[in-house]
Amino acid sequence: MEYRTLGDTDVKVSLIGLGTMTWGEQNTEREAHEQIDFALDRGVTLIDAAEMYPVPPRPETQGQTERFIGTWLARHRAARDRIVLATKMTGPARQPHNPRHIRGEGNQFDRKNLTEALDGSLARLQTDYVDLYQLHWPDRSTMTFGRNAYPWVDDAYTVPIEETLAVLADFVKAGKVRHIGVSNETPWGVARFLRAAEKLGLPRIVSIQNPYSLLNRTFESGLSEFSHHDGIGLLAYSPLAFGWLSGKYEGGARPEGARITLFERFQRYSKPQAVAATSRYVALAKELGLSPAQLALAFVNSRPFVTSNLIGATSMAQLKENIDSVDVTLSPEALAQIDALHEAQPNPAP
Repeated sequence: MEYRTLGDTDVKVSLIGLGTMTWGEQNTEREAHEQIDFALDRGVTLIDAAEMYPVPPRPETQGQTERFIGTWLARHRAARDRIVLATKMTGPARQPHNPRHIRGEGNQFDRKNLTEALDGSLARLQTDYVDLYQLHWPDRSTMTFGRNAYPWVDDAYTVPIEETLAVLADFVKAGKVRHIGVSNETPWGVARFLRAAEKLGLPRIVSIQNPYSLLNRTFESGLSEFSHHDGIGLLAYSPLAFGWLSGKYEGGARPEGARITLFERFQRYSKPQAVAATSRYVALAKELGLSPAQLALAFVNSRPFVTSNLIGATSMAQLKENIDSVDVTLSPEALAQIDALHEAQPNPAP
């Protein structure tokens, strides 16, 4: 396993991070524990969760993912220091698909909601602290979850970033949180968080968890420069584009139990241009003698701005294949072929 530094901290995290979004919906508690055991044995250290998980978000299952991690931690107390444990607070319900069952529709990043969210996560996780606490999406209307244009919405009220950061700083002082990060954030938002930290002497964000894959390289055009100059490393989610880049949906296939088969909600990577681009990457993988999943993951692993590549799996075979991508090195010629495909159809699923 390769390890990279989390922002400007002294924390090292595994290049492959263990995503947990399916635990409690598509995966049982036993399967979740099996995945943790296997991943740790393979050198994975970062486990990423969220109070909203599993997905699709439902009141009946909300928090199950963190509970599964908590029961594992309760049985392996000595292993807590081996894990870089990350979780996220749910953002406000500004888009139709955002959940409204977690602290109500007015859930925003103020002291009351942040405190309730963190304390709830810590209780479910059965731990006194999290290594990385993240804001799942911005407290404002902006470009998130597939929006490809700024919405120009005047929100009635948003919690000032300075106020949110001050509360997070108190969590750090109290020892409940070691480091803080953002998710589904924009260049404007990252700049404001950094400016607030510098102006007020508050903790800096150390990471940003955004989508990044062969089908969505928008991170490169604005946010990667923050990684380079300010140490805001990317925790890349959906590196397989909800499984599309594994090739399992080629030709209209819908495998039993697969996410796209089960849930109509997941349409972000199902657009015709994205499906066509996926087929070209799948064909390239076969030409290079790689599985489509390993081509897609090895590409993400190769990016200098990526701190950790958050893989998710519903089977142990998928988990092993995904982790094995750390052993795949793409040649300059292969990377050039990927770039050529990207130039022909850039970001078909932003």
